[in-house]
Amino acid sequence: MPQGTITNLHIARVKGTPSDPVQEATAISGLGLEGDRSAYEGNTRQVLLVDKEILDGFGLAPGQVKENITVTNLNVADTKPGQVFAIGDAVTLEAVGDCEACGKMDAIRMGLMDQLQGKRGILAKVINGGAIKIGDSVTIK
Repeated sequence: MPQGTITNLHIARVKGTPSDPVQEATAISGLGLEGDRSAYEGNTRQVLLVDKEILDGFGLAPGQVKENITVTNLNVADTKPGQVFAIGDAVTLEAVGDCEACGKMDAIRMGLMDQLQGKRGILAKVINGGAIKIGDSVTIK
């Protein structure tokens, strides 16, 4: 099983504002990351995971494309819906689909929306909650 490592964590507290970098986050089963604006009942697009290598390739900083979890040495961009991410000892997330690059990406840099198509990351929902921290291992099952 491929194994990666979390390099950065971000919580998006308010729509339209930069995400806050954090050292640790709490994943809540069926909701998302505690304090994140996407953590609410009925939402399946709870957590966005992005490969650090993709960000680096486009000269982007972690958190800049609004991802919650930045990972290295794992190809999350190729994850399919239904696959499971195991994080640390207890947390599991289920992939629900690609995060399509939207016009907000062009606000970062003109043309970025087109460049990031199919590379913005994977959206997931929290299956088993718990603490997530920078340095945790991530495997795809």
